[in-house]
Amino acid sequence: MGTRLGERLRQVRPRERGPALIAVGHGSRDPRAAATLRLLVDRVRELRPGLDVRLAHIELNPPLLPDALVEGAVLVPLLLARGHHVKHDLPAAAALAAGTRVAAPLGPHPLLVEALAERLAEAGWTAEDSASRATGVVLAAAGSRDPESGADTRRLAALLGERLGGVPVVPAYASAATPTVPEALRALAARGRHRVAVASCFTAPGLFATRSAAHAPWIAAEPLGDHPALARLVLHRYEEAVSHTPQRELAASAP
Repeated sequence: MGTRLGERLRQVRPRERGPALIAVGHGSRDPRAAATLRLLVDRVRELRPGLDVRLAHIELNPPLLPDALVEGAVLVPLLLARGHHVKHDLPAAAALAAGTRVAAPLGPHPLLVEALAERLAEAGWTAEDSASRATGVVLAAAGSRDPESGADTRRLAALLGERLGGVPVVPAYASAATPTVPEALRALAARGRHRVAVASCFTAPGLFATRSAAHAPWIAAEPLGDHPALARLVLHRYEEAVSHTPQRELAASAP
């Protein structure tokens, strides 16, 4: 029996490690941000033991992306929509190391919706709230002047509304775009939705997340952080880039 088992084990090939995965955060002066992203990267490592998983930042926090690059790596933006960083900064960095690819941003995607919904539930959202005609949600995001970024956030808001049973979800932005969180709250109030939660469409704590939550008239969800669904999504985007799978979620994100 032992001999047979040994023969079978020798026939099992170890899983190929694949190219390095470099998770790229924006960077923040808030020390909680980098610490939170390190926890998220640790979860990704747990999902794929043996894979070279690194964390880098576009600015403010070490290691900066150029210092973390290795040839043939896949850069996975820890960003939730298309925008200047995804379209310009990351491709420019990737060009510095041969064979390096840039994956799609994390949103929109059902796993991101799962994480957003569960963070709302942790903050106090219930099934009764989903059935109420008085409730609504503001999806607070960073904001961008890029119209495709806005399209991605609107698509994500629609998907979250479906997940919550048809509750109206209005996207709002902390900078560079409108409506702002207070404007979105007023728009929902005009529709009779006075019990409004703020969903935090941010990967980590920081100035924008804190400011957005401060406007919440009721509950405010925590940033997505190291939510297990977000870790799975990071690995999914990596595998997508490795296999060159068409990014259907992005193709479907038009307003």
